[in-house]
This record gives sequence, structure tokens and C-alpha cells, in this order.
Amino acid sequence: LWGGRAERAWPCRQRLEQERLLDGRYGLQRVPGGRVAVPVLPEKLSQLCLPPEVPCELLGIQDPVPSRAARRRSPAQRLREELRRLLGPGWCGELERDVPHAWQRHGDLVLLSEDSFRAEPWERLGSALWETVAKALGARRVARQGRVMPDGMRSPRVTLLLGQHGWVEHVDNGIRYTFDVTKCMFSPGNITEKLRVASLPCSGEVLVDLYAGIGYFTLPFLVHAGAAFVHACEWNSHAVEALHRSLVLNGVRDRCHIHSGDSRQLQLQDMADRVNLGLIPSSEEGWPVACRVLKKDTGGVLHIHHNVESRPVPATPQSAALLAERGSPEVASPRGEAQHPAQHGGEETLGTRLRPEWQSWAEGTATRIQGLLAELHGRPWRSSVLHIEPVKSYAPHVHHLVLDLECRPVLP
Repeated sequence: LWGGRAERAWPCRQRLEQERLLDGRYGLQRVPGGRVAVPVLPEKLSQLCLPPEVPCELLGIQDPVPSRAARRRSPAQRLREELRRLLGPGWCGELERDVPHAWQRHGDLVLLSEDSFRAEPWERLGSALWETVAKALGARRVARQGRVMPDGMRSPRVTLLLGQHGWVEHVDNGIRYTFDVTKCMFSPGNITEKLRVASLPCSGEVLVDLYAGIGYFTLPFLVHAGAAFVHACEWNSHAVEALHRSLVLNGVRDRCHIHSGDSRQLQLQDMADRVNLGLIPSSEEGWPVACRVLKKDTGGVLHIHHNVESRPVPATPQSAALLAERGSPEVASPRGEAQHPAQHGGEETLGTRLRPEWQSWAEGTATRIQGLLAELHGRPWRSSVLHIEPVKSYAPHVHHLVLDLECRPVLP
């Protein structure tokens, strides 16, 4: 960066720009002593030749101010410009296809997709590549993810490319999650369900989260939904450590007990108002435990996650008209959409967004849960579908759904 008096700054800038010595990524910047710094390309310093009457000195500024043009560019554009500058004549279309258009950001760490920078020329650049990526994206650390390991814990294959450790902090809906990206997964696709959970009326309730992970749903239930106490079950020791840290960060550690180990072996019973079963593709193995921990005299609500396959058939206006004719009671969802609860065995619960396969799965699940509860307690129970929430598309024609199922004992 070239330093000169303020009145000399613009002529210097124009001259440097004409001679192609100006670093267009940065703008003019005031520095102590009433001076202004003019950005110069580092590799062009040897070509500088300003008139002797122009007082100047060489300055180094750690965080220069971006130019207006640079501020208008998207992060992806900045990344490509920096990489072109780094590679020079070696830049080509094949390498450009290897540059990611999107990535995850967790604090000062960017997590690249597994197919990023796989071509052999990138590997030859070594640490210079990752330092360039970090600088272009405003990060200090860079990591690249691989395929999730089939170990029952959805452990990530993540390689740290720049930085000393993988611990990050991610803020969602005012909740601070901390975890090690090289040891634990973070699913941004679940944000709608986390927001929905945060809005549920759980004041004074005791809740069991059978697959807590790093606290995806445990923390919203505690921080925003007002749950009195949560029993969080998790068998991945790395996730347990992350959950403990996040509970402390959010000031709710005293309202949560972490049960480390296989949730199927959980010894709790007859104490929960609500149970969260947030495991996909299926939480079915947790259903018996969920039934056992529900309060036997009053029951409660189960939030059952599942991946459901459906045909690509759009909803028709007739389904909405049919519901209107039937006059089903409506309950406002947290999103303001009309939902239609129906006791299992009664009217169908078909909303305008619900597909027949989703409804079939919900009714089948209600039947099975009702049977498990009746067998466990030796008396009849009733199960009612309160809501079916589509969380995200998991694969072509496969959707991650959450069923809110109310379960109550039938009074004699």
C-alpha cells in the first residue's frame, strides 16, 4: 500500500490505475498523520516510479478497506478473482468448474463441499490455495467435507485444510451451538423444524429427546419453548461433549440431564409430557422407549421423524374443498397454516400440502403407537394426528417428515 498526503492521493491512484499497478480490490484508506493509503498490487511494487516531488512511503495494512466494486461482488466472484490472480496463466475453464459456488460457514470457518478443488493442479498449490480461499471468503479456517460414515452415528469425514482445530460456534435463532466440525454433523436443512419446535407451548413440561446429537432440538425446547426440563439421550461421545458445551453457553445446563449411551437402554419411565424422536431415515427403534417414558396417567405428545417416499403428484384444489365441506376443527400451526387434527380411526387428515403417502404413513404410525401403548399399560389408548410437518426433501421423491402425535389413555 502506497502512503501519501490526502491531496496527492487521487492523482496517485489515477496514475497507478493507468499503469495497471492499482489493486482494485481495495479503496483509498486514511492512516495516521493525515495521510491516505493507495493500494498497490504487491507483485508490481518493483515497477513503481512516481515523481520525486510526491512524498510517499511503503505501508503494510493488515485489514485494508474493500473498494466499492469489491463490495458489490458476491463471495463466489471474489473467490474466483483471487484464484485467477493466484494461478495466473495456469487458470483455465476446467479448474474453474472445480471451484465451489456455495459452502457452509460456521463462525470463522468455511466448510467446502467434497467435490471442491479436486483437480491435481490445486493440490500443487498447497497452503497457498487454502490461504487464498480463506482471504476471499473472509474466513480464518478452511475445511472440506466428505461422505458421512455409515457408522450409525452419522460421523462426518471432514478434513481441516487451514487452521489448528475444528471447534466452531454457530448461531441459529438466537441459540449458540458449538461443535467440532471434524467430529460432528450440523444440518442447516433442519432450520424450519428448529424454528417450529422453538414456538411450541412447552412451559412447565418435562421432555425426552431420544436422539439429541449436539442439541438441534434440545436447545430450542429449553431456550425458546420454555420446557421445564429435558432428558437428552446421545451415544456419540463427541456430540455429548458438544451438547454439554452448548448447554453452558446458553445458560440452560441446570435444566438438562444428558444420558450418554444407547437410548434403547434408557431406564426412565412414566415421566415425560413430550418426546422428540429426531432420527432419520427412521426413528422406529425408539418407539417402545418413547411409549414407556410418556406419563402413563396423562400421556403426551410424540414428535416422530421419518423419511417417507411419495409419488410426484401435485395437490389438487378438490382436496381443500373436501376438507371445507367436512368442517374439520382447525388448529393454527406456528406458521399460520390451517392444520386439521383427527383422532386415529376417525376422519382423514388431509391438508392442501399433504400428500396421500404422508397421510398413510401418519395413520399407520398412529395405529402402531396406539397398539404399543395399550400393550404396555394393559388398557386402551387413543392417538390423534395433530400435525404433519414436511422438513425438507431428502432425496428425489423422499421427504423428511415430522408427525406430531398426541397420545392419551382412555379414561374408564
